[in-house]
Amino acid sequence: MKHTHTPTRLPLLAALAIAAALTACGKHNEDERTAGQRLDGAISEAKQSAQETKQDAKQAMTEAEQSAARAVDKTAEVSGDVTITAKVNAALVADDKLKATQINVDTQAGQVTLTGQAPDAQSRERATILASAVDGVKHVNNQLVVGKNG
Repeated sequence: MKHTHTPTRLPLLAALAIAAALTACGKHNEDERTAGQRLDGAISEAKQSAQETKQDAKQAMTEAEQSAARAVDKTAEVSGDVTITAKVNAALVADDKLKATQINVDTQAGQVTLTGQAPDAQSRERATILASAVDGVKHVNNQLVVGKNG
């Protein structure tokens, strides 16, 4: 049997070639949509990642602000304590009976502790009154011992 190209087979071959080309075009279009869909997915993921990064940055900023605020509060407290100590010392030195005594003043969070010696009970009480009168003092722990300065 001899294969010859007859005019009836030519249209059939042409139709098969067209069908194959259309199928290939269809697959090409399908691949483009799939690529587009993949691109859309990648864009969506990038947006989500950017949003999460933005949230993380916001949270880190909030935490940094809170930490800075705590540091400022602590600095203000320490600064306030130093100021209170200086004012209590100044008040004690300004008192005629207490200026000649060695009274140690320690302040922590507005709590003043007086240690050392007072010449008499009245002077000891006067030290508490003077320390209590200083702005910012919350409590005075008077540990002064009544006795003679050595």
